[in-house]
Amino acid sequence: MSIDLKITNLKAFNKKLEKRLKDNKVKEYVTRATNMVENTAQESIKKKGTGRTYQKYNPRVTHTASASGQPPATDSGFLGQNITMKVDVKSNGTVVGQIISAAPYSKALEFGTTKMDARPFMQPALEKNRRKIEGLFKKGVLK
Repeated sequence: MSIDLKITNLKAFNKKLEKRLKDNKVKEYVTRATNMVENTAQESIKKKGTGRTYQKYNPRVTHTASASGQPPATDSGFLGQNITMKVDVKSNGTVVGQIISAAPYSKALEFGTTKMDARPFMQPALEKNRRKIEGLFKKGVLK
């Protein structure tokens, strides 16, 4: 599962972008933006859950799950360890930033299943940083 950043008004963006490509600032800004979202996603799942508390065995621990609609509550740390980012520069010069959640159950948590309500953590991380990312590009790339 990954989140991709889409830009509207591509012609105007590309014109301004071409001027900045010489400085190689685009990759720097995409990396910074991607990092912000990755960090927010990881931080959101570190918070204690507000849902049902239950006893787990092997090892014996008490765990409080997240409530429906809230980011998943960390249990083993596996989900957070599997949230990564990467930035690629394509052959045509396009810079693509991705935040990837590689845990096999990421999609089920983000979107829910027939038996479990969604516990989104990736899309909310993007939304929480949207204005910062827009500001970053306006200030840095789109001067």
